[in-house]
Formats: sequence, structure tokens, C-alpha cells
Amino acid sequence: MNAPSSHTLQQLLDARYGQGPQTLDCINETIETLMQHRSVRAFTDQPLAPNTLELLIAAAQSASTSSNLQTWSVIAVEDPARKQRLSALAGNQVFINSCPLFLVWIADLARMQSMGETRGKTTGSLDYLEMMLVATIDSALAAQNAAIAAESLGLGTCYIGAIRNDLEGVARELGLPPRAFATFGMCVGYADPAQRSAIKPRLPQASVLHKEQYNLSVHGDVVETYNDTMDAFYAAQAMKPLGAWDLHSLNRVRGPEAMNGRDAMTAALHRLGFALK
Repeated sequence: MNAPSSHTLQQLLDARYGQGPQTLDCINETIETLMQHRSVRAFTDQPLAPNTLELLIAAAQSASTSSNLQTWSVIAVEDPARKQRLSALAGNQVFINSCPLFLVWIADLARMQSMGETRGKTTGSLDYLEMMLVATIDSALAAQNAAIAAESLGLGTCYIGAIRNDLEGVARELGLPPRAFATFGMCVGYADPAQRSAIKPRLPQASVLHKEQYNLSVHGDVVETYNDTMDAFYAAQAMKPLGAWDLHSLNRVRGPEAMNGRDAMTAALHRLGFALK
């Protein structure tokens, strides 16, 4: 395995941070794949290679899982009609329709419940918030492994958080049993080269990396710097955000009216079998 040149590394760092750190000089193909991540929202009609799905799931199952409980599942959707219905449930995001493979990742306590019933064992812990968090985290770890595997194969991916806009509608569409819910979707396919997306800059490391203890005071100046970085990115991509990055982001968390139905998630989870004690 040949490492990319330092020039390539610096280009990746500059893309990820606007102006990257100057002291990182070690990279391999795995890290390069990670750093080249971008969300893809336009796909060609090229089908996936045979056994791609099974390979992605093998990568997903290689992720860490709490106590080896493996409290996640995934539903692979390729049927155009079902993708269209799921797109409607997820805010009419049309790229769900165009991707050849749509994966819906599931926080799955139903399997554990079924195992308990088979063995005649109590499963009272499944009623607690902790177990829902375990299942949600498990699904996220598995999905990220699958996403990186897909990108290493030259495929594009895009997470779809809006699959949570209507948890119960998605559960009905996918035939989910009680104690299972969709955490997010993931589009997978070959990126349309005519609509290539750029690497989106992230916050400087000073805002997310704390040593020994959390330091809230660092965020002011760092966020102002990042606002400038994102202004340049938005302009280059011909995007029109609602103001600077911090204001654009704060608009997304202004209240329940900005949550697209997800403000009712607790009640929906209760109806889907999660007691959340």
C-alpha cells in the first residue's frame, strides 16, 4: 500500500478544515478514504456490482457492538415503489428514488425480546432508555462502517436523518415489529459526475478537541473563524444558507416547529414499544 504524497494530504486537510493543520504528516489509504467523505445526492443508474450489499453488511457487522448484543438490523430497499413511499415519508428527498440501494438502519430490541420469549427469560431491561441508546449507537457504528466500505469501493453515500420524520409510517412501510425503529436511512450508489459534491469543511479541531477537561470558552473565536470558512464554501458551491453558519445552524434548533415532526418522537417511540424508563 503506497501512502499518498504530502501534497495530497495537505489538500485533504485544507478541504476538510478550510485551511488544514500543517503538522500532520502520516496518512494511509484508510485515512484518505475517511477524509475524502462527502455526501452524494445525485446518482447514476449504474447498478451495483454483484454481492456489494453483502460486502457492506459484512463490514457493518465488523463494527464494535455493546456487550456483543448486536442490537441493530438493516433493511435493504431496492424496489422503486417502496423507495418512493419512503422518500415521501422523509421530506420528499428525491435522491432516495434515484439511488440503486437505500439502506434503512434499525435500532432493534425486537430480536432480544424474541430471544427472551423463546428461552422463557425476562427482558425487563429493554424497557429502559439505556437499552434504546445502546441499540441506536450500535446502528450508527454499523452504518458508518458500511459507509466507509462503500466509499472505499468508489460508491457515494448520503445519510437520511429525515427517515425519523414519521417513525410510525416508516415502521408500517417496513413491517417493523414492536421495539424496533428506524434511526436513519442511507443512499448508496455511483455518484453522478455531472453533479459532483465538494468536501464540506468541519469546525477547527480547537472546537471539538479538549484535553483533560471540556473548555467552553474556546468556541467564540473558533466559531467566528469557521463562519468565514463556511461563507467561502457556500459561495463556491452556489449555496444560499440562512446567514452565517452559526445562525444557519441555530435556526435548525430554534424550537419544535423546526423539527419536521420529530418533536413527537417520544410519543411515537412509546407506541412502537419503547417504554423509555
